[in-house]
Amino acid sequence: MAFNKDSIMGTMIFTISLSLLCSFMITGTAEILKERKLAKKRDELKRYVLTAANVDLDGEQSFQELFDELVTPMLVDLDTGEMDSNDAVMDFDERMAAINPDTSRKPKKDTAKIKRRANQVRVFKVADKDGQLAHVVVPVHGKGLWSIIYGYVAVKADLNTIENVVFYEHGETPGIGDFVSAPDWVKQWHGKQVFDASGDVAFRIVKGGAEDGDIHGVDSVSGATKTARGIQRAVTFWFGREGYQTFFDKLKASEV
Repeated sequence: MAFNKDSIMGTMIFTISLSLLCSFMITGTAEILKERKLAKKRDELKRYVLTAANVDLDGEQSFQELFDELVTPMLVDLDTGEMDSNDAVMDFDERMAAINPDTSRKPKKDTAKIKRRANQVRVFKVADKDGQLAHVVVPVHGKGLWSIIYGYVAVKADLNTIENVVFYEHGETPGIGDFVSAPDWVKQWHGKQVFDASGDVAFRIVKGGAEDGDIHGVDSVSGATKTARGIQRAVTFWFGREGYQTFFDKLKASEV
C-alpha cells in the first residue's frame, strides 16, 4: 500500500521526524556553543593570570602559547595544601564548588563576607624563561559595597611580595568603586608585602593614604571606603589560614 503523506498517520510521521531532526540540530548546536563558551572562558582566564604575573603579552608568541609554556595550573585543597595538576583544572568552576555543600564549607571567620568557601581552588605557578618559579597567581574574592569583587593576586617566588593584581569583575558604583581596575591604583600594589615578620597578614588599604616606606600599605580612594575595605578583607581572608597559608607552607617545603 502506498504511503499517503496527507493522511493523519503521514502528518504524524512527518511532524515527529521534523521534531527529532530539530532536536538533534539544537543539541548539536548547543554542544558546539558550549565548547566555544568554555574556550572563551579559558582564554579570559589565561589573560588574567598572565597579566597578574606581569608577563609581556605584546611579543611574537600568542598569550595561549605563553600560558602553555610558562604556567602550571593546579587544583589546591585549601585544608591540606595538597596540589593536583591535570587537564581538567582549567575547567574547574570554583563558584559552583562554593555553592555546593558537598564541595564547600562555611568559613570559621568570614572576614571576606563570602558565606561559603570552596574546598578546592585553582592556583597557577608561573615560571620564568629558565623554568624557575617566578610567581604564584591566586584568585581572591570578597564583598565590596554592592557586589562580590573578583580578582587575581600574583606574588613572587618568596610567596610574600606582590607582583601585580587584576580585578576583573565587580558591580561597584561606576566612577567611584571602579577604581579597583585603575592602572595608577593597581600600580601601588607592586612590591608590597602581604605578611609581616611574624607571618601574619599585614597588607592593608589605608584611609587617608599610606605613609612613605610603608611596605604593607596601599592608598584608599576617597568616597570608596567600603569598596577598599572589602578588598582588604578579601586579601586578609584568602592569604590567611582558611585561605592559602597551608598551601604556601607546602609549596615552600617542596621548593627547598
